[in-house]
Amino acid sequence: MRLTPIALSLLCLPFYAVAVPSLTGQSGLMNMPDARVEADGQYGLGYSYDSPYSTLWTNLTFLPYLQMNGRFVGIRGTPGFNGKYQQSYGSYKDKVIDLKLRLLEEGPFAPSIAVGKTDLLGTGLFAGQYIAASKQFGRLDTTLGYGSGRIDGIFGGVRWLLPYGDGGWALLAEYDANNYQKDFRANQTFAGKRQNGPVLGVSYRWGWLGAELVRSRTHSSINTFVSVPFGEREFVPKIYEPAAYQVIRTRPDAQAWQSDPQHRLGLLDALHKQDYRAVSLAYQNGVLHLDFTNTRISDMGRAVGRAVRTALYFAPLETRVIKVRVNRRDLAVADYEFFNLPVLTAYLNGQATRAQLREVALVSYADPDKEREDFDALSAELDKGVDLDLIANEDGQSIQLKGQDKQLNRFSLAPKLVMHFNDPSGALRYEVNAQASGQWRISPRNYLDGAVTYKLFENVSKLDNPSNSLLPHVRTDIAEYKKGNPLRLGQLTYTHLFQPAQRLYGKVSAGMFEEMFGGVAGQLVYFPPASRWIGELTAEAVQQRDYQGWFGRKDYKTVTALASLHYKLPAGITLTGRAGRFLAKDSGVRMEVKRRFNSGIEAGAWYTYTDGKDITSPGSPSSPYHDKGLFMSIPLNSMLAMDTQSTVNMSISPWTRDVGQQVEVPHNLVREMEDAERQLAVGDALGRLGERDDELPTGDLPDPAWWPSASGVRIRLGDSLGALPDVDNAAMAAALGVSAVAVATTRDKAIYKQLSKHGDNAVVKAWDKAGRAAPLLAVGAAGAAMTLADDPVLVNTGIISLQSAALAGGTSLLGKRLLNRARPEESATQVWQQSRSGNRSFPSNHAAVTMAAITPFAEEYQLPWLYVAGGMASAGRVAKGKHWLSDVVAGGLLGYGTGYTLWKGQRNTLVMPSVSMAGKAVSLNLTHQY
Repeated sequence: MRLTPIALSLLCLPFYAVAVPSLTGQSGLMNMPDARVEADGQYGLGYSYDSPYSTLWTNLTFLPYLQMNGRFVGIRGTPGFNGKYQQSYGSYKDKVIDLKLRLLEEGPFAPSIAVGKTDLLGTGLFAGQYIAASKQFGRLDTTLGYGSGRIDGIFGGVRWLLPYGDGGWALLAEYDANNYQKDFRANQTFAGKRQNGPVLGVSYRWGWLGAELVRSRTHSSINTFVSVPFGEREFVPKIYEPAAYQVIRTRPDAQAWQSDPQHRLGLLDALHKQDYRAVSLAYQNGVLHLDFTNTRISDMGRAVGRAVRTALYFAPLETRVIKVRVNRRDLAVADYEFFNLPVLTAYLNGQATRAQLREVALVSYADPDKEREDFDALSAELDKGVDLDLIANEDGQSIQLKGQDKQLNRFSLAPKLVMHFNDPSGALRYEVNAQASGQWRISPRNYLDGAVTYKLFENVSKLDNPSNSLLPHVRTDIAEYKKGNPLRLGQLTYTHLFQPAQRLYGKVSAGMFEEMFGGVAGQLVYFPPASRWIGELTAEAVQQRDYQGWFGRKDYKTVTALASLHYKLPAGITLTGRAGRFLAKDSGVRMEVKRRFNSGIEAGAWYTYTDGKDITSPGSPSSPYHDKGLFMSIPLNSMLAMDTQSTVNMSISPWTRDVGQQVEVPHNLVREMEDAERQLAVGDALGRLGERDDELPTGDLPDPAWWPSASGVRIRLGDSLGALPDVDNAAMAAALGVSAVAVATTRDKAIYKQLSKHGDNAVVKAWDKAGRAAPLLAVGAAGAAMTLADDPVLVNTGIISLQSAALAGGTSLLGKRLLNRARPEESATQVWQQSRSGNRSFPSNHAAVTMAAITPFAEEYQLPWLYVAGGMASAGRVAKGKHWLSDVVAGGLLGYGTGYTLWKGQRNTLVMPSVSMAGKAVSLNLTHQY
C-alpha cells in the first residue's frame, strides 16, 4: 500500500497521548510500563485480574512528573498462612508501592523518558527497576525500555488510538519481559506456567471510567478502573446550592434601627437561614459591624459576599461602611472592610469589575485586641431550639439524623463503617456502628464534644493473633476494645479555645479523647505573616482507658509532647516535621509530606523514626519497624451538588502498631485554621465574593530561589559539569583516593579487634550515636540555610549542600550494592567477605552524606574544623564496629569529592525567580547571578 502525502500527514498529526493504567495500576501498556504519567493530580482506583494475581490498586500523579502507585496483590493458588489461619486468611496477599519519575517530557523530536522502581517498600516480591522511552507518531504511541529484577531485559510495545468512535478505543501490543518463573512460589501457582513474549489487548476509556482486556499466549486478563482529576476545581455542578438571599423590603433609617429590634432580629434570622452561626451585629455612626461563623460555605470570600449582600437589605440607610469579622469556632480569622457601598452593590450585581471592588475593600488578618463587646444583637436573642432533619448525602454520610441551632450546637446520628486489612486471622476486618455525636457551645470559645457508639455488627473482635510488641500496647490491643460493651462512650471532651495574639491560636482540652485514651491536652499554633512556616506545639498527659468503653481506666500513663514545623512549598506541597515523645514513650521524629490539589483534596504520606524497638514482623531486633502510611483528606464540596465544609479523612497504615503513635484530640487547630489562612494568602483574599470566577489564583508568596525549574536545573547542571576536573587531575585524585582506602584496609582487622573490646563502653555508644546523627544534623542544617536564610550566598550554599548529600548518598548506596562487602559484625575475620545478609558495608553511607553536606559550607566560609567534626563523628561507626575503617575513609572521600566539585561549579550560581505582569499576561523570569 502506498501512502499519499495527505494520508501520511494525517498519520503524523500530533495527538494527545493519554496515559492509561496497566494491569499493575501504574501507567503503561498491559504488563509493561511506559514513559507516560497521567495528568498532574490524576487519581486512579481499579481492580485487575491477571492469573494468578488479583490486584486492588490505586495511583496518584503527586507531581507533574512523579506517579505513586500502591497495590494490594492476592496470589491465587498459594495460602497466606499455614495452620489455623489458612482457611480464614485465604490466599497469600502482599502490599506493594511503586514509583515512576519522568526525567524528560516528550518534545517534537525527543521522546518522553522515565525511570521506575517497583515494590519500593515492603517484602520485595515484585521488586525491580526500569527505564522507558515513549514517542508518539500521530495516533500511534510507541514504547521501548529495559528493566532488571522482575522485568528482565528489553521490553516494548505500541498503543494505537483508533480514529473512529468517540476516541476512547485503543489497540495494544507489547513484548512482556517479566520473568514469571522467578515469581514468589511460582511452582505452586499459575505463574510457573506463564512465559514472557507477545501480548495483545484492547482498551476503552470513557470520561473517568476505563477498562482493558488482555490476551497472552496462556490466558486472558482484565483491568477496570475509575480515574478522577484532582486538579479540577469541582466534579459535580452545584445544582442544589441555595440561591443568594434576595428580598423586597424597605430599609430603616438609623433611628428606626436603634428603636425597633425587629430590624436587627430580621437580619439575624436571614443570616441563620443561610448557615451563619454565632452572629453578632452592631451599628454606630454609619458603620455596620458583622461577626459570624459560617458552618457550610467552603470559600470564605463567598461566605462574606453572601453576608454583606444580605446585610444590604437590612442595614440603616445612613450606612457608609460595612465591617465583617469571620470566625472559626469563635477564633477570629479575618477582617473585611467595605467603605464604598454603591461600588460593592454594583459588584455583587455584576455591574462593577473586580479591580473596582479592590479599590474600595480592605482585607486583613483579624486582630483579637480589636474585638467588640458592645453588640446591638446576638444570635442568642432569637428563639432557641434545634432544627432536626433526616438528611441524605451530606457531610459524607449516606443518611443521618442531624440537628443544629442558631449557635454552634449540633447533633447527629449516623452509621459509621471502619475497615481493617491484612491481619493473619482474616484479610478483611470491619465494624459497623451507629454513632450519636454532638457539640455543645457552653459559652464563646468553650465547647463540650461527645460521641456514643453502639456496635451493630463487626468481626474485629474475632482477632486471635496476640501482639508480640515489646512496647506498651497503646494500639495493638484494639481487638480487646472491640470485645467490650456494645454501647460505648467514644468521646466526652471539654475544650477551651483562646487567641492570645494575631495569628496565634491555642486550646486546652480535658476528658475522654478517643476510644483508648483520655486526659488533658494542649495545643498552640502560630501562622507567621507572609511566611511559609506554621509552628505548632502539642502536649498531652493521658491515661489508657479500659476495654469496657466507659469511665474505667488502666494503669498505663504517659506524657507526650511534640514540636512541629509545617513548611509550605510551591505547587500546594507541605512538608511537616514533628519531633518529641510519642504515645508509647518512644522519642523520635515523624516526617510528613502532602499536596493540596485544585479540588482541595490533599494526599500525602508519613514516616516515623523513633527509638521504639518494634520487632513485630517485618521488624526485627536488628532492624525495628518504623511507622509509616498514606493519608488523604477529601473536602466534600467538590463532590456534592451543594457546598459544604465537611471533610472526609482517610489513612492507610498498619493498624496494630505501637511505635510512633499519637493521641487523637478534638479541635485540631492546624486542620481547622489552615484552610482559612491559605485562602487569605491567595490573590486579593476576596475569594468568590461575587460568586463568579474572577478571583486571582496566584498566591502572594513567590517561588523560592531553590525551587526546581527546567531552566534552573539546566544552569546548575551545566555549571557542575564545567567544574569537573580534566583527565589528568581526575586520574590523580582517583589514585590518591584508592591509595588512602588501600592503606586504611591494611588496618581494618587490627582496629576492629582493638575497638571491639570496648563496644559496651558508654563513650563508644555515645560516639556511635553521634555518627548516626551526623548526616541528619548536616542535612537539616543545609535545609534550614536553604529555606530560612535571607543571605543569597547562604541560600545557595544550602542548595549545593543538599545536592551533594543526595548525590553522594545515592552513589554510596550503589557502591554498596555492587561490592556487597560484609560488615565487621558479620565477618570479623575476612575483611572483604561478601555479605550474605544484605546489610552491606562499603562505602559508609553515613560518612559520605555527612562529608558531602558539610564540604560546601567548609569551603565557602573557610571552616576547616567542620571536616574534623564530620570525620570524628563518622569514626564513631568504626568505634562501635558497624563499619571497617576503610568504609569510612572511602565514604568520607566520596562525600568530600562530591561536595567540593558541586561547590566549585555552583558557588557563584543562584537562579532568582521574578514575576512580571503585563495586561493579562504573567511571565516568570530566571536570573543567573554571578
